Amino acid sequence: MSTTELTSRVQVLGAPGDRFDEILTPAALDFIGHLARTFADRYRDVLTERRRRALRLSSGSPLDFSLATSALRADPHWRVAPPAPGLADRRVEITGPPERRMTIDALNSGAQVWLADFEDATSPTWDNIIGGQLNLRDAIERRIDFTTPDGREYRLGEELATIVVRPRGWHLTEEHLLVDGRPVPASLVDFGLYFFHCAQRQIDAGSGPYFYLPKLENAYDARLWNDVFVFAQDLLGIPRGTIRATVLIETVTAAFEMEEILYELREHSAGLNAGRWDYLFSLIKIFAHRPDFSLPDRTKVTMTAPFLRAYTELLVRTCHKRGAHAIGGMAAHVPGHDAQADGAALAKVRLDKEREAEDGFDGTWVAHPGLVPFCRDIFDGVLDGRPHQIDRTRDDVHVSADELLAVRRTAGPPTEDGVRANISVALRYFDAWLRGTGAVALDGLMEDAAAAEIARAQIWQWLRHGAVERDTVLALLDDEIAALGAEYPWARVDEVRALFERTALARELPAFFTPDAYARHLVQHAGVTA
Repeated sequence: MSTTELTSRVQVLGAPGDRFDEILTPAALDFIGHLARTFADRYRDVLTERRRRALRLSSGSPLDFSLATSALRADPHWRVAPPAPGLADRRVEITGPPERRMTIDALNSGAQVWLADFEDATSPTWDNIIGGQLNLRDAIERRIDFTTPDGREYRLGEELATIVVRPRGWHLTEEHLLVDGRPVPASLVDFGLYFFHCAQRQIDAGSGPYFYLPKLENAYDARLWNDVFVFAQDLLGIPRGTIRATVLIETVTAAFEMEEILYELREHSAGLNAGRWDYLFSLIKIFAHRPDFSLPDRTKVTMTAPFLRAYTELLVRTCHKRGAHAIGGMAAHVPGHDAQADGAALAKVRLDKEREAEDGFDGTWVAHPGLVPFCRDIFDGVLDGRPHQIDRTRDDVHVSADELLAVRRTAGPPTEDGVRANISVALRYFDAWLRGTGAVALDGLMEDAAAAEIARAQIWQWLRHGAVERDTVLALLDDEIAALGAEYPWARVDEVRALFERTALARELPAFFTPDAYARHLVQHAGVTA
């Protein structure tokens, strides 16, 4: 098929914006079209298999390490690719949406890596998605700046963090971009536009096109991504293995296939990351039918819980056994003006990051530039001049399936304060997300979609198993909706309430709140055809 014929089948339905034509070029759209048409069937197969597996698990099928891949796990010889340029030292990684000011702040933060997040920290409005791609390209070309209304200027410094892009997960589609009349998987849009415009630019700058892969559920998801990488590199004439990807182990099923995931991506692998809220959210979805998996207030489920300790220690052992980086979880505290509150919060952050560094993690995440030096000092003390501690293979760690699923040792009923806090966080986050903001400071923490997911899923779980009465939840919902409207007169309270009711109070728990909210509230077609 000729380029002209393919372009005619790629439709841009999103409204045009300033400089959008620099990203949505005919050649870039052709590239997206090739990706979408090549992997359309595989993409649908992945989603079908996810649904089938969810049904099997909800019907009582056991979750265990696969016997079919036991030889792969036992083979001591295979390893992933060595660290790529800019990814050897990852002791502090800062996360945030690729909006213009955040791009500059993150790159200047002193962190080794910036996770430019199109997924949980970005509300996927068309402006945010294409504007984020523009910001990334401008940053790589060092022609990005920002001036606030009061005249404060932001410019790039000399030492910048390495950019790693997190595309949206396979569960989302981009309704503003159609190929052959079908919405394109959002993962391919975010990956494809960045790779097309920035891969060679990054290589020329001494770095490379690097990614974080979210919401993987098994090794087949990783195999699909690896095939996308091979195809994309071949199509643009970039050597295979140039792409590197870190996988977020944020689903319980993926925790049972960490080695298999690394194996599928091995020439493109940059390691694994431990994601707390999404991991707990996944656990609720998978074991919704089991009352012994009912979690207490989410603030009480710390990373020292036995089942989470098993998960993180297995992650470090798995990564280091295969020569890969193990990256720890998020420090979400937002430093403020209350010294006493800051001191208490930082004490908790210190304990968490000391645990990670001592367990063998090679780096950690922060959500605010103010935490970069604090967490870097902790890892400096353990790394002692080394870029990482992959040589610590943690041969002392042996984790069983029962230990990964020992939730009953942490399970317990919620408190009324915990129920109220979850409702409050979900409502306030939903309102910000519907208005186009995906990273929100709530109660001293920088929260993203994962916080809203675990908050609304816990409400559903508690109702399902009778841990809280529906009348109590509805009364607290009324209170928190009123509080939201009083604090923010512009809040879209009716839409927010309806979204909460659909995603937290329905008979069945929706897999994610984002597809429903996106389709109902964020899709704005302009009817522009490329």
